[in-house]
Amino acid sequence: MIEVSYPMPPNAPNHNGWFKSSFSSNANNCVEVRFDGDRVGVRDSKYRRNPANHPGREPIITVTAAQWMVWLDELTGRADVGTNGVLSVETTPDGGAILRGADTAVTLCYTSGEWQTYLAGVREGEFDHPTLAALAS
Repeated sequence: MIEVSYPMPPNAPNHNGWFKSSFSSNANNCVEVRFDGDRVGVRDSKYRRNPANHPGREPIITVTAAQWMVWLDELTGRADVGTNGVLSVETTPDGGAILRGADTAVTLCYTSGEWQTYLAGVREGEFDHPTLAALAS
């Protein structure tokens, strides 16, 4: 199951559990993730800086923690591509990535640098869901 949510009111503080890879520079262009119990949200930090975009309608892809962990396994080669069933990625000619949620019109577009930084964090386990990662240990 996949959900699209728009949880951020325009005046929400940035202390809401969203995080990015430790490999990200101080720039705010990045893949951001938030763990919320059994759910994982993914968003694009660039969206919030464009004045034409309404912060309260920021596209977020939400999946279950189990689906998220399979997605991470796909990215690291520990699972076959498409196994998670809810997220897919298309690499662009310039090395960027388009992340799509299955059964939704939601796409999140990342530059090559943003995607490579995210993948570096994935390889280091920075985006492993804490509950499921503990169970796997």
